[in-house]
Amino acid sequence: MAETLHRPAALRTVETPLPGAQSAGRAVAALVRLVGRHPAGWRWLARRHHPVLDRLAEANARSVCVRAARRVPAYRAFLRSRPAGVRRRLRDFPETDKLGYVVGHDAAARCWHGRLPRRGVVVDESAGSSGRPFNWPRGERELRAVHRDIVGYTGLAFPMRRPFVINAYSMGAWATGTTTGAAMARIAVVKNTGPDLGKIVDTLREFGPEFDYLVTAYPPFLKHLRDRLDAEGFPWARYRIFGSCGGEGMTEALRDYLEQRFVRVRSAYGASDLTIGIGAETRFTVWLRRRLRTDAALRAELLGAGEQRLPMVFQYNPFATWLETNERRELVCTVGSPDVLQPRLRYNVGDEALLVSYRRIAELAAADPVRAAELRTATADERMTLPVLLLFGRRDSTVSYLGANLYPQDVEYGLYTGNPHAAAISRFCLALVEDEALETRPVIHVELRGPLAAADRAALATACRDGVRRHLASVSRDFAQSLVEDPTAGDLRVKLHDSGTGPFTGPQKIKNAYLVR
Repeated sequence: MAETLHRPAALRTVETPLPGAQSAGRAVAALVRLVGRHPAGWRWLARRHHPVLDRLAEANARSVCVRAARRVPAYRAFLRSRPAGVRRRLRDFPETDKLGYVVGHDAAARCWHGRLPRRGVVVDESAGSSGRPFNWPRGERELRAVHRDIVGYTGLAFPMRRPFVINAYSMGAWATGTTTGAAMARIAVVKNTGPDLGKIVDTLREFGPEFDYLVTAYPPFLKHLRDRLDAEGFPWARYRIFGSCGGEGMTEALRDYLEQRFVRVRSAYGASDLTIGIGAETRFTVWLRRRLRTDAALRAELLGAGEQRLPMVFQYNPFATWLETNERRELVCTVGSPDVLQPRLRYNVGDEALLVSYRRIAELAAADPVRAAELRTATADERMTLPVLLLFGRRDSTVSYLGANLYPQDVEYGLYTGNPHAAAISRFCLALVEDEALETRPVIHVELRGPLAAADRAALATACRDGVRRHLASVSRDFAQSLVEDPTAGDLRVKLHDSGTGPFTGPQKIKNAYLVR
């Protein structure tokens, strides 16, 4: 009692217990940690998740915040700077982010007990897409836990007989490349080529079709690889090559294009701020996303009436990363593992999202015989019952044109769907430009993979323009209405650029930039 009376008031308000839930959350977290020591345990847990466990996962996340209030100097100072109050629920703890929390405290202060270990720590660097790269230390136990999650998911999503992983993520200080290579070495032969097309082609030819290959890369790079191998007459039919990607969104049009050659392509969601394995695609989530493209009733039920965007869809483990959304539908994440060196506590990464239980989707599917049959087929192999993350991406990733929001993912659909010249496209970006008549029009800048004859350039530009216009008219009611009211609204401009010219001048960054401001 005396100890409690001498604690600072700001801390006493933080530590209000949630009867029974905190100890239960810790107990279940210990069980999850025990089960997760082997990839088979991870798969066992992923197939047996039940909604009642979400309450325990939330209690575990709250207990992490309570412990951090005592044992993480930066978080203790952060809470003292915020209005005090009784924090009985997880949502009573304030959100953290880069500017409000990370920038104001050094790396050691954000660690447990304010100590950065002298050895066994790997420092990852984020890509700097927000304007400034940040450093993220990760300890040995944390990395082992991440490796187990990656390996467990890979075994479910990519059934390979004799696995050979070609890690084409950027190497160096970036989290995804180094962590992926180390994790995959537990279950496969690994070659860390980085994004070097020549090395990958040489590797495939030298080791031959005796292996099943998994190429890990950013989505546009998988397209570059497909196009390069096609140009060289690669014998795809003799090989089994899978694709795993992350770092940015991927459209179903690009997936369809890739899966004309790859056995299967799956994407994962993560952030250097948090962990690279927050969520991942499964056969079930791919089915759901494709169903949302064509099933208007299901789309309205899950995404809301009038929602025009098609989100990425992932399943996630709420005990590893407890996810919430705030009133602005921004994703807020608490990394619940005790192995994390720098705890992430109600961290707002800046992505817009929705969260739905697996059971809710199963109920909606059961209401329609066709949906129900498709769902049974989609879940027959992996059988994961984990909750679902519907991810729209950064809230500011649009340009506004005649009252319609144009999204890079919709432009990508238009560029690749049914386009016989898609192989000539290297990358693209979107801009709004005012012309001589003071009319503002969208401009789609397209970088070419190589030289094209004048006739081929004209055919590519026409196919891109028509494809994007057609797709926008089908998915955006605002854009479709603009075409009715003013036919010139469909005057989308396509500008082709030789490699490394125009808005693509300069060194290529790790991730593509899709908007020209």
